Amino acid sequence: MSKPAAALLLTLCTAASAQDVAEPQTGVRFAARRGSETLLGVGLRVKKVAFVKAKICVVALYVGDAALAGPLAAHKGKTRTPEFFKDLVWGDFDKALTLHFVRNLGRDQIRNGMREALAGRADAKLLEQFVGYFPELKDGQECTVRWRPGGPLEVTMVGEARPPIGDKAFAAAIFGLYLGDRPVQADIKQGLVSRAAEALAGH
Repeated sequence: MSKPAAALLLTLCTAASAQDVAEPQTGVRFAARRGSETLLGVGLRVKKVAFVKAKICVVALYVGDAALAGPLAAHKGKTRTPEFFKDLVWGDFDKALTLHFVRNLGRDQIRNGMREALAGRADAKLLEQFVGYFPELKDGQECTVRWRPGGPLEVTMVGEARPPIGDKAFAAAIFGLYLGDRPVQADIKQGLVSRAAEALAGH
């Protein structure tokens, strides 16, 4: 490869990596933009296991650009308010949570963990349907839950689509797990909107 070509390749790679956002404790990277969606932030899910805090997964929140220019625009300059978080949980617009797992987890481990986290937050029957989608997970695998205007909740597990769940309240319970009044971790809630002010200012 010639020197000019190598320099161009290096420039292109650097530009591409600049468009990624890394979770600082794990180095897991997410694209700042994904199609017509913008990354609002990332957070690290940890869980105490035998007196040690184990890293479980990195969570990323994406929101459709139409929502940033539309229903969420009223929150410019006010991205830490209860009203903003309520709209992220209940709003009827394109939004998605991606969970990037950073450790191997047995099927029962992840299913019981989800049951515990969502207990009392969601319809029990739908909760069992949802947790049943989780297989044994390996470090680096991902799960994405997505809501589109009018629903349903779409679930993609390790690249495979699962049967959608057509219940707005259940979808709100999933998003509320990380963004609601009782988040599973307070720092995840704040991390998931760490880029929101910037994203809203750009629309």
